[in-house]
Amino acid sequence: MSRTVPGPSRDAVDESAPIDRARIEAAVSEILAAIGEDPARPGLLSTPQRVAEAYAEFFSGLAVDPVSHLAGGVEFAAGSGELGELVLLRDIEFRSMCEHHLLPFTGVAHLAYIPRTRIVGLGALPRVVDTLASRPQLQERLTEEIADTVQAGLDPLGILVVLDATHGCVTARGARQQNSTTVTMATRGSLSEPAARAEIIALIGAGSNG
Repeated sequence: MSRTVPGPSRDAVDESAPIDRARIEAAVSEILAAIGEDPARPGLLSTPQRVAEAYAEFFSGLAVDPVSHLAGGVEFAAGSGELGELVLLRDIEFRSMCEHHLLPFTGVAHLAYIPRTRIVGLGALPRVVDTLASRPQLQERLTEEIADTVQAGLDPLGILVVLDATHGCVTARGARQQNSTTVTMATRGSLSEPAARAEIIALIGAGSNG
């Protein structure tokens, strides 16, 4: 279902705040001690620093406005015939961190939009996905935020986003389902119509079977 939002960023996120690596290192040392390990033993001595560096990468999207990646696209006159009917980018690889257990989930995103008057370079779309994935996330919310960002940045006639991911909290703990994946979808505008949605999903499937 189509909806209008003021922007894709969550109110709880302070996008100006840098990642405090020293606090992460201190917290990781405390976790190691809490599980009965010795943070000072040679094998763990550099672990807090390594985790802090990894977290700075995993959560780098907190300091970036994803809509900024969609600036500078090409504008066409409505009805010019130069826009084409559909833009579909399949198999955009991403990784994110589940906010429930801070375990990774990885997979691919498929992103389609029907231009209204603007198109953007294809490299911009993976950057949108990466920025939003580089935050503490839920797959369901990530899917919606990607659609909201494309809506805010390009104002297309229709949007469809599909994410297919494997979750560390499912494969490494609890049910331990090694081959299980989770699929989520968000649609906006004309691509919310069942027939149009089915056509795009068929195109996505054709790529994975090719």
